[in-house]
Amino acid sequence: MNLADSEEMFVHLSARGYVRTDQLEEADAVLINTCTVRDHAEHKAVSFLGRLAAWKKDRPTRRIIFAGCAAQRLGASLQKKYPFLDILSGAKNIEHFSDLLDKSGLFPAQTAEGQRPAPGLTGYVTIMRGCNFACTYCIVPSVRGPIKCLPHAEILEEIRHKAQDGAKEIMLLGQTVNAYADGPVSFADLLNQASQIPGVERVCFTSPHPIYFTPQFLNAIKDNFKIARHIHLPAQSGSTKVLQEMKRGYTREILLDKIKALQAQGFMISTDLIVGFPTETPEDFEQTLSLVEQANFITAYCYKYSPRQGTPAAAMKQLPQEVLEERLDILLNKVRGLAQTAYQAQAGTTQEVLMETPHKGRSSGSFWVKTKCSYPVGSLVKLSIDRAEGTLLLARD
Repeated sequence: MNLADSEEMFVHLSARGYVRTDQLEEADAVLINTCTVRDHAEHKAVSFLGRLAAWKKDRPTRRIIFAGCAAQRLGASLQKKYPFLDILSGAKNIEHFSDLLDKSGLFPAQTAEGQRPAPGLTGYVTIMRGCNFACTYCIVPSVRGPIKCLPHAEILEEIRHKAQDGAKEIMLLGQTVNAYADGPVSFADLLNQASQIPGVERVCFTSPHPIYFTPQFLNAIKDNFKIARHIHLPAQSGSTKVLQEMKRGYTREILLDKIKALQAQGFMISTDLIVGFPTETPEDFEQTLSLVEQANFITAYCYKYSPRQGTPAAAMKQLPQEVLEERLDILLNKVRGLAQTAYQAQAGTTQEVLMETPHKGRSSGSFWVKTKCSYPVGSLVKLSIDRAEGTLLLARD
C-alpha cells in the first residue's frame, strides 16, 4: 500500500520535472512515505528524517517531504522539532498532494502530465483507503480515516493502463480491501471485471478482513481462476476472548469457518498473529497455538504487541516484555516449517505459474516454482510439480 501511495505522489513530482535517483547526494528532493502501524517503523522514518539535516544544510534549496501515516499522527510537532522539513503531508491528504506542492511555493509549477513508473509484472492499484473498524490495538483508523472507496470506473481504467504498460498481475489494495463497494458494484464484481481486462492474467488483493468473506462473495468468484488462490488473512489471535477485546468483529469459530470455506475453494491462507495483547492470558495464548494447528496456514507472520499512543489498548496494563518475548519464541517455533509443509503438499499437482524469470515463477497459490525449461517472462504456463526442495517447487520437465 505504501508503494502504491509513493508511486501516486511521484506522479505529481514527475509532472514538475523530477526524476528518480538512488543516490542521495544527487537528489534535489527527498520524499519519505511512512508507516505507523508499529512503533519501530515510525521511529525508523523519523530517525531518517533527522539524519537529513546535514544533507539539507549542504544545499539549502533541497526539499524534504515527510508523508504518510506517521506524518498524519505526529502532525505539526514534527515541523517544530525538525524546522528544516519543508512539507508535511498526512495520509489523509494524498488526494490533495498536488495542491500541497503548489501552495508551498517550493516546487516548480506543473509543466507536463505526470509519468507513472512502469509497473513490472505486478501492478499495484489502490481501490479504497481508510477503515471503519476500531480495533483497540490499531492506529490505522485515526491516521487513515473511515473507508473511502474509489469509483470502480477509475479503478478499471488504471488497471487498463497498467496492463498496457506490461503488468500481468494486478494487486488490489486497501486496509479492509474486501469491504469495497461502489453503489451496486461489490468487491466480487470488481475482481471479476478486473480479470476480464485484456492483458491481465491474475488478480490478487490485500489486506482483507475475515468478516467480509461471505458465501455470496465465494459464490461470485468460485469459477474465476484468474483470481489468485492465495489470501493473506490477518487472524491476530486464536482466542475468542482476545478477539472480542481487540474488537475484531468475529470469534474463533467464525474465523475457522471462513478459513475452511476459502480452503474448500482451493485458496491457500497465510496470516498475521499478535502475541502479548494486554489481556492475553496463558490460556488465550494456547488458543492461538491451537489455531495454527487447526487452520492449516501456509505461513504466518508473528509479532509482539506494539502499543500505539492514542489507541485503547495502549492505556491498558501491559504485559512484561519477557512474557512477549517468550510467547513470540514459542509461536515462531510453532509456525516454523508451515511453508515447507505446504510446499511438500503440492508434489504431484499441476500449477498455473506466472513466470517472473525464464526459469522461475509464482503459482496462483503464491508458491515459487522452478523449471529447467525456459519460458518468456510474464507468460502463464501450467507445470507438473515433481517435488519440493524447502520453499521451492521443482517442476517435472
